[in-house]
Amino acid sequence: MGLLSTLDLPPLLIYDGACGFCRRWVDRWKARTGPRVAYAPYQKRGLLRRLRIPRSEAERAVHLVDQHGRQSAGAVAVFRAMRRAPDLRHVAWLGLLPGVRTVAGWVYHFISQHRVAAAHVDKVLFGDRGAVPNTQSVRWLALRSLGAIFFAAFESLDRQVLGLFGSRGIRPIAPLLERARSRMGRERYRVFPTLFWLDASDATLKKVADWGKLVSVALVLNVAPRLCLFALWGLYLSFVSVAGPFLSFQWDVLLLETGFQSALVAPGGLAPGLGRGKPNLISVLLMRWLAFRLHFESGLAKWQSGDETWRKVTACRYYYETAPLPTKLGWRVHHLPPRANQLGTAAALFIECVVPWLAFGTRRLRRWCFGAFMTLQAVIIATANYGFFNLLAIMQSLWLLDDEDLLPRRARAVRPGRESLFQRTLTLAGAVPLLFYTGARLLGRMRGRAPSERIQRLAQKLSPLEIANAYGLFSVMTTSRPEIVVEGSDDGETWLPYELKYKPGDPQKAPRQIMPHMPRLDWLLWFAALQGPPFWFYDFLGQLLQGSPEVLSLMRRSPFGDRPPRYVRALLYDYRMTDQATRRETGAWWRREFLGTYVPPVRASYAQEALT
Repeated sequence: MGLLSTLDLPPLLIYDGACGFCRRWVDRWKARTGPRVAYAPYQKRGLLRRLRIPRSEAERAVHLVDQHGRQSAGAVAVFRAMRRAPDLRHVAWLGLLPGVRTVAGWVYHFISQHRVAAAHVDKVLFGDRGAVPNTQSVRWLALRSLGAIFFAAFESLDRQVLGLFGSRGIRPIAPLLERARSRMGRERYRVFPTLFWLDASDATLKKVADWGKLVSVALVLNVAPRLCLFALWGLYLSFVSVAGPFLSFQWDVLLLETGFQSALVAPGGLAPGLGRGKPNLISVLLMRWLAFRLHFESGLAKWQSGDETWRKVTACRYYYETAPLPTKLGWRVHHLPPRANQLGTAAALFIECVVPWLAFGTRRLRRWCFGAFMTLQAVIIATANYGFFNLLAIMQSLWLLDDEDLLPRRARAVRPGRESLFQRTLTLAGAVPLLFYTGARLLGRMRGRAPSERIQRLAQKLSPLEIANAYGLFSVMTTSRPEIVVEGSDDGETWLPYELKYKPGDPQKAPRQIMPHMPRLDWLLWFAALQGPPFWFYDFLGQLLQGSPEVLSLMRRSPFGDRPPRYVRALLYDYRMTDQATRRETGAWWRREFLGTYVPPVRASYAQEALT
C-alpha cells in the first residue's frame, strides 16, 4: 500500500526559493502543469538531506525527482517537467533530443550564471504574471471577425457578379466552363474547383453569392463555425477559380487561405461557444505564421525586387498619388514634406521586414508586433481603398494576442479543458503539412533560390485550392499614374466619356472612402493602364457597344443612358494630384495630361464579332 501511494505521487521539482527569477518561472510552470508536478524550494528543512542532493548542486540548477527516485537537473529537468503540461507535451520532447539538449544545457548554464541580469530581462519581456496563455477568446473574436469579412466580400461581389461574370457580363463564366468541359476531360475539376460545373446561369451566380452572405452571418453568430468556414472557403473558391483577373488579387487568395486554415482550428459542434478547450499550440502557431508571412513576405519582396524607390526610401513620395483608389486623406498626406514621406517609407519597411519576427516572441513582444501591424493597416485604410484586405490583415493579427490582452480578469479566471481528440487530429493533419510546405518555400525565397522540383510539384497540386500562397504586395512602386478614359460616340466626331464609380476620371471628382467594397472593374482598369490592353478590355468595350445593362451598372454614369453608342474608344491620360493652391482656387483634385490613344475607335459591328 505504501509503495502504491509513493508511485501515485507526482514528480517533485526543487528550485532556489531565494531567487526571484526562479520563483517567477516556477509560478508560470505551476499554472501550466497544475497538480501533475509538485514544487518545493531547496531551502525547505531536511529536503535535500532526504533526497541526497548536495546543496551546491541545488544552488546551481533545478532538480526533478520522479516517483521512482530518479533525478535530473538543469534544462533536462525543465523539459521533463514540461511534458506534464497538457499544452506543451507535444513540443517539450524536442528539448530532450541529443543536439537540442546540449544547446539547451549551455543556455541554462549561461542564465544560471547571470540570474540578476536575466531577472531584469525576464521582467521586461514576460512581466510578473504567471497565468496560463489562453487564446479561446481570441479565437472566438477572430472567427466572428472573419465571418464579417466574408460577408463584406460576398456582398461586394453580389453587386458586381452579373456585370463581371453573367451571360451579358465582361467575362461570362458559362462559356469558359463549356470550353473546359470539351477540352480538358476530368482534369477540369482539379483546375477549376467550382460549384458552377453544376450550373453557371445568372440566377445561380446570384444564388451562390447569397449563400455566401447567409453562411457568413451564421459564422458571425457562432453557429457551426467549423462547417461554416469550410463552406465559405468552397463558395468563394467557386468564384475565384473561374473569375480570371477579376478575383486574382492577393487578398482574394489570402481570404481563401485564412478561411481554410481557420476551419482547421475552429471548434466543432453546432453552438460551441468558446470551444471545449483552448486552441492547441499548433493551431496558434499556424495562425501566427500566416500573419507573419503576409507581412514579412511583402517586405521581402520589396527588398529583393531591387526597386530604387524602396532602396532609396522614397516609395511614399509616389505611393499616395499612384494608389489605385486613393482617399481625400491620401491626397493630403501626399503633400507632406519629403522628409515625412521618407520616414513613412522607412517605417513601412521596418514593420514588414523586422517587426514580424516578434510574432514568435513573448506576450509583450507580440503585443508590440500587433500594435505595429495595426498602425500600418490604419495608415493604409486612411489613405487608400483596398476592399476588405486591411480588415483581413487586422483580423489575422488578433492571433498575436492572448485572452489576457482582451479580457484580463476573465482570462485569469478561465481554466479551460482539453480539445477533443478529433479537433487535435484535424489540426495536426492539416496544419503540420502546411507549415512545412510554406516554411520550405519561404526559406527558398529568402535564399534567392528557385523551389525544388518536389516543392514545385506540390505547388502545382495545391495552387487551385488556394490554401498555401505566397505574398508580395507593392514589391515595385509605380511612379506615374496613367488612367484610361473610355468614350463613346454616335457619329465618330463628338465623343462623350463614360464615368466609373470610384476611379479618377473627372478631375473635379473627389476621392472617396469605400472600404470594404472592392470595385473590380475600377481596380483592373488601373492595372490595364500600366500595360497594353488585356484580353478582357476588348470584351468590356464589346459589352458597352451592346448596351449591356449589367455592365453599365458597374459604372457611375453612361452618357448615352440605357442605349449603346455606335463607336467606343479608350484614351490614356497622365493623372497627378493638384497642389493645395490649385485645389483652393479651382476645386480640382487632379490635373491630367493627354498621353495618346489606348484603343482606337471601335464600331458597333465589332461587338457582334467579339461576342460570337
